[in-house]
Amino acid sequence: MQVEQAISSRRSLRRFDSRPVAAATLRELVTLACAAPAPHHSRPWRFVHVASPEARERLIAAMLEAWRAELQAERHQPAEIDKLSERSRRQLAGAPALLLACLSLDSARPWPDDRRRLAERDMYVQSLGAALQNLLLAAHARGLSGYLKGAPLFCPDAVRSALSLPDSWEPAFLVILGYPESGSTPPPRTPAPLPEDLLER
Repeated sequence: MQVEQAISSRRSLRRFDSRPVAAATLRELVTLACAAPAPHHSRPWRFVHVASPEARERLIAAMLEAWRAELQAERHQPAEIDKLSERSRRQLAGAPALLLACLSLDSARPWPDDRRRLAERDMYVQSLGAALQNLLLAAHARGLSGYLKGAPLFCPDAVRSALSLPDSWEPAFLVILGYPESGSTPPPRTPAPLPEDLLER
């Protein structure tokens, strides 16, 4: 598959068939993710393959507990909380393959002022985004589908505790991967670029 074809045809599909994703394939995808550009010749990404049923269940339970507490604090109705929680549980429990992408700022420069520290962090976040795009495009080229779930950004401590991660690993995105279910098609894509996407001067 050519690069242009992979970029234009990749979509976030959420319906998978029952085929497992080989651990060797996941290692290949992470290797390609880590070919992304990074500031200061760093490696600001960390990946966790949530492979065992026990680890997956701990992760799901911790994330749902944190989310349910937020929903309750916002005074959502119990029935709505149960519905949202069950939907999220099904997504994560049913994922053929589950990766957690984390941000590492270990090699970031310790600027003395907030302005440059925030700019430094932005560079590292952008690099993690580039790594995730590499991973999703490489997965698509192998016949896999996948999507990102940003829930770990909202409960990093719960995720870190559930998976016994180092303190310096900042949980960011779950990457949910699998082989697409037969006949599963995404909605039409918005044509690009839109006028507001590209400014000329």
